[in-house]
Amino acid sequence: MKIFDAHCDVLSQMLKYPGISFQTGSTLHITYEQLLKTGSKVQCFAIFISPCIHPMMRFQAAIEMIDIFYEKILAPNSEMKLILNREDIFSLKENEIGAVLTVEGCEAIQEDLIKLNTLYRLGVRSVGLTWNFANAAADGAMESRGGGLTQFGRQTVERLNQLGIWTDVSHLSEKAFWDVLQLAEFPIASHSNPYTLCPHPRNLRDHQIKALIERNSVIGVTFVPEFVVQDGNAKINDILKLVDYICSLGGVKNIGFGSDFDGIDKTIKGLSSYKDYASLVNELEKHFTSEEVEGFLFYNFAERFPQ
Repeated sequence: MKIFDAHCDVLSQMLKYPGISFQTGSTLHITYEQLLKTGSKVQCFAIFISPCIHPMMRFQAAIEMIDIFYEKILAPNSEMKLILNREDIFSLKENEIGAVLTVEGCEAIQEDLIKLNTLYRLGVRSVGLTWNFANAAADGAMESRGGGLTQFGRQTVERLNQLGIWTDVSHLSEKAFWDVLQLAEFPIASHSNPYTLCPHPRNLRDHQIKALIERNSVIGVTFVPEFVVQDGNAKINDILKLVDYICSLGGVKNIGFGSDFDGIDKTIKGLSSYKDYASLVNELEKHFTSEEVEGFLFYNFAERFPQ
């Protein structure tokens, strides 16, 4: 089975701990070795700016993560290939793995679309407007006031439309989510789960999921334990329940996975690193058809990657 994983935080871990090796780093949830052995076909690498980084250094931090991406992810590993469009994905050879640069939160660009243009030219192909809290673009899911898009946020979404890349609604407040859905031509949720099964502010309500399905979008089921079950003691079977629930809302063609590996401290039992995707695939195949599983794991995201 080919795997398209829509979200990980390897880059921020490698920025924080410069000595970590992507090849075989024992402290990383995702390594090059695991990607090769487990069936990775496309891995998205997020640029996440930690709140502890001073505002004046945020764009610099983003540039440093992009440098890590090119110098430590792509350059040493001949099978890792930069993905800029859908054709790049479907042109990958059997042993090649696609790598996509994404942005998790527009803190790095602040209120400057030239910086967004620069990130696009450096390879970014998906942008989430916020992390958990408020920034110049919108309110995040954990911001108590629950505001929507700012004027700059609207300009940002319009620019993403012009560039022809994904606008990621994961982490947005509900009002900002609906503002984005009115404007965005290429919306996705890279790593979000159903609120009905796990009522966490970061998860999506049924009407949000249905709206994404109506837009022919994709929801990346995520492995963050507290987004899977309320007490955080999640198992692989709980992931299957989330998948089954989205299917019940009509989303069998709209499900993907966005692990959030290396962005979490606690992991799901039996799903502690990328290599454990094999266990998830095994369980999925017991409950869904091969065509459905192939869609969940790869095609639902890959076929909607913008041109």
